[in-house]
Amino acid sequence: MASPGWAVALMLFQLFHSEIALPFPNVSLVASPITPGESTQSVLCPLKISPSTVVVRFGDSVKANCSIQRMGYFGIGWEVPLNPPNFTSQGFVVWSVEKMTDWTIKPVCFALSEQGGQCYSNLTLIVYKPPDRVSITFLNHSESLFEGERYTLQCHVTEVAPAENVLVTFYRGEKMLAQMYSNTSSEKKPVTQSFTLNIVSSKEDTEAQYWCEAKLELGPEGPQHLPVMASQRLFAPKLSCPVELKVTEGERFPCEVTGNPQPSVTWFKNGQIVAPPSHLNKKDAGNYTIQAKGLFPKNFTVEVKILPARGTTNSCCGHFLLLVLLTQMITHV
Repeated sequence: MASPGWAVALMLFQLFHSEIALPFPNVSLVASPITPGESTQSVLCPLKISPSTVVVRFGDSVKANCSIQRMGYFGIGWEVPLNPPNFTSQGFVVWSVEKMTDWTIKPVCFALSEQGGQCYSNLTLIVYKPPDRVSITFLNHSESLFEGERYTLQCHVTEVAPAENVLVTFYRGEKMLAQMYSNTSSEKKPVTQSFTLNIVSSKEDTEAQYWCEAKLELGPEGPQHLPVMASQRLFAPKLSCPVELKVTEGERFPCEVTGNPQPSVTWFKNGQIVAPPSHLNKKDAGNYTIQAKGLFPKNFTVEVKILPARGTTNSCCGHFLLLVLLTQMITHV
């Protein structure tokens, strides 16, 4: 039953029939008699919120309209901490915020019955934020992988919200290995989460790349083309030059070994450890063996051939011809 204070407020409202600002009342819901063709839910609270679900990026604007669908209610309003509109006797009330700054907000539209009760309807509001970064590693393992051994991939998603809407996909090359959602977090504020996948290394992995991606699945009401954020790719050592290398004398040595994680590389020439040459000369010609320890251990062999510097032979010929020409000119003087 409504309190005497609410009875006075109702009388004043009916007398002046104007907008008044009221707090959200603590009165039990009052139902009207059910007429044929009406559902119990619509009779109990004939409020309509449009849209019924709002998905908004943190910091963006948001707007929702609440309207009353039946007679017997003298006004409606919003119970919400951000920019609440005034209680009104009109058939609708709009709640709008220019900049959403609350991760856990739960807006409620309510209506007051002429009998002194209330009904209410909740707006489903999802506040989201894409991840700052996505990365991938092998969990508790920093050495090279070996065929047939079991390892654990870890995809690390940094500062994303809401965590329960994050879909993570693991890949080997372009082949999808697994997809998973978070099953541990219902936190609405941005969190950092790790997703793991057990794999067994195979021979094909020596040429493959491991990586993961994360995206927010926000339903049909949310943005449909949110960017997918991918991690860096883990791959075995690769040689950046051909195994038969021809380089002009004096040029820089264009050969290096890349990989992720960065491999440990040792160069050998004639069985001796050497530093890779920077600018090549004739003594640098020969066969090099490269040992690389990265995601997988690999060995490479490079045969280096040194070509004469451009213009060396032509320069000698040019000087000789110039000397002959000068001699002829002096003779004819």
